[in-house]
Amino acid sequence: MREWRVFLARNKTLKLPAKGIPVFRRRLLAWFHRRKRDLPWRRTRDPYHIWLAEIMLQQTRVAAVVPYYRRFLHRFPTLGALAGARSEQVLRLWAGLGYYGRARHLHRTAKEIVARHGGRFPREFEAALRLPGIGRYTAAAVLSIAYGLPEAVLDGNVARVLARLGGLRGDLRAPRRWKHLQSTAQGLLEPAAAGDWNQAMMELGATVCTPRSPRCGACPVSRWCRAYKLGIAEQLPSARGKRAPVKLSLAAAVLLDRQGRTLVLKPGERDSTKKDAALFSRLWQFPAVRVSGDAERELRRHLRASLGFEGTELVELGAARHSVTYREITLAPFLLRVERLPRLPGARTPLLTALDRLPVSSATRKIAAAALQELPRI
Repeated sequence: MREWRVFLARNKTLKLPAKGIPVFRRRLLAWFHRRKRDLPWRRTRDPYHIWLAEIMLQQTRVAAVVPYYRRFLHRFPTLGALAGARSEQVLRLWAGLGYYGRARHLHRTAKEIVARHGGRFPREFEAALRLPGIGRYTAAAVLSIAYGLPEAVLDGNVARVLARLGGLRGDLRAPRRWKHLQSTAQGLLEPAAAGDWNQAMMELGATVCTPRSPRCGACPVSRWCRAYKLGIAEQLPSARGKRAPVKLSLAAAVLLDRQGRTLVLKPGERDSTKKDAALFSRLWQFPAVRVSGDAERELRRHLRASLGFEGTELVELGAARHSVTYREITLAPFLLRVERLPRLPGARTPLLTALDRLPVSSATRKIAAAALQELPRI
């Protein structure tokens, strides 16, 4: 009990009597063992599998991750297999999952683990933190679940649970507040079952203590929850200010020759594509330009200036909506039939129908889909 008396004396987030802490832990862990979702990464203690899942789950729904996770492990069953892959292979398997920096860091980190750690995810917390793309949350999640290291995770779900338990108001992401929550999470951790405890806290936040309409009646620890007792669970945590959306339009050209081949550019390879490369996740893309007026006229100008190419008839295709973080994008695709595709350094000319063999973003997929939909009519 002494550890809890010390913890509670220093920490005012949770007002739990020391004698109640073991009961709190037992209740939450028992609930987790009964109610946890059957997810593929919960059937293993392989640190590579757990790490992959944690990276994929960042800012992405579980339902979207599961098929990607399975395909990725089928293609790269070991960390060594991932480290030995070409970057383009990794990005192609990731295509559609979004936030492609995660895939690039994953690949880079796999190479470093092979080079410096004998191909095994390190067991030491500080060693894990030194890896590219590995922060405190990811290190704690992987090491606690795979190796039982007593390090508590703190993500949005866990922070929300702690805020409601303690009736905590204010911006949870404020540096001092986040540090305070990290201390609270570490104090609550069941060191004898660190992996299960961390997963239980995250599961509670994901399935019961949800951002909207929390199911307090189904919560195994509601008797200790200050927000529940005060009837303010739906008001906590305090809403964070969101960045105002930025609206923009992109015009893109789908060049198509008689063999059904099209032209895609290496992301950021040419000066004219660098500033908008992030809008296509720095993957292969059609020639495109940001427009503010007549999309066709500005696209023609762009093709002439950047590719030295004079188009003939541009056929307007169906517009599509797309979003990247705070940007709301209108995609204005055009089809341009050509006798011969221009030859450009670093460009590729795949069949339009086989574009998915390259790593391309969701925006590029939408542009290609608009072209394929219109082809029978033209």
